[in-house]
Amino acid sequence: MAGTLTPRDRGVLMAVNAGASSLSFVGSGFIVLCYVLFKELRKFSFKLVFYLALSDMLCSFFSMIGDPSKGFFCYAQGYSTHFFCVASFLWTTTIAFTLHRTVVKHKTDVEDMEAMFHLYVWGTSLVMTVIRSFGNNHGHFGSWCWTQTGTGKAVHFITFYIPLWGAILYNGFTYFQVIRMLNNATRMAVGMSDRSYQLDARADMKAMNRWGYYPLILIGSWAFGTINRIHDFVEPGHKIFWLSVLDVGTASLMGLFNSIAYGLNSSVRRAIYERSELFLPERLRRWFPNHLKHRNQQQDSELVSLKVEDQQ
Repeated sequence: MAGTLTPRDRGVLMAVNAGASSLSFVGSGFIVLCYVLFKELRKFSFKLVFYLALSDMLCSFFSMIGDPSKGFFCYAQGYSTHFFCVASFLWTTTIAFTLHRTVVKHKTDVEDMEAMFHLYVWGTSLVMTVIRSFGNNHGHFGSWCWTQTGTGKAVHFITFYIPLWGAILYNGFTYFQVIRMLNNATRMAVGMSDRSYQLDARADMKAMNRWGYYPLILIGSWAFGTINRIHDFVEPGHKIFWLSVLDVGTASLMGLFNSIAYGLNSSVRRAIYERSELFLPERLRRWFPNHLKHRNQQQDSELVSLKVEDQQ
């Protein structure tokens, strides 16, 4: 189905956007709330996850409240979502950088780079958002406010999708190096008689194998959006409804995907269970998985407990 979107089509897209953005808002808001409530999670590594979740939460919030049919709300939605969505995928690069510098380069100075991370993420997001304003003439496209001129569309692609795919490539390359190094460490451990070293290496490898899928979150969230932007640039005025639905739905779910993959790790689940022991009756706590009740903290090798923190 191609052509100009009908009012009914736009209504469907707005409903998809509102529903998916609401899920992302709840998911990322939950991670923000956990960081605020649980002091044991306030380590540098999870602080980066907190900033990621905060960016996702604000991106989802402005995506929900924006009304492309009204001028002021159109601008508010367009620029605010652009700023915080750029910030979101840039925070994923800082997490990848931290893992690489800690695991591959064995550096312990990542906490000293927090100010640089903020300057890099918020500064780059601001610059990209300001540049996007050049040549823009906003109008509604489905459920979002998009640029309507050819120049504006090109600027939007340059200031969002090119940095996005740059971040995807960087994350993928970085995680590949980290996993390759831990693979080598695991092979070395197999030939050693030190059983504890082998267990540590396998635990690290298990966590890193999961982290290797993180770049797929950005790919899954923005692949349809990239295709839709290219199609809209090549054939303006010919909208593909099903592609627009996939574009809006997957992009709006990015915050939910990030909150599950980055934030809802074993350390967060354990903190929730420990609090539940204080407030929930025994008959309700029985429904919690057994592995949360007897989790050995030395067995976990997640973002909350990077090796750099163990070395300090």
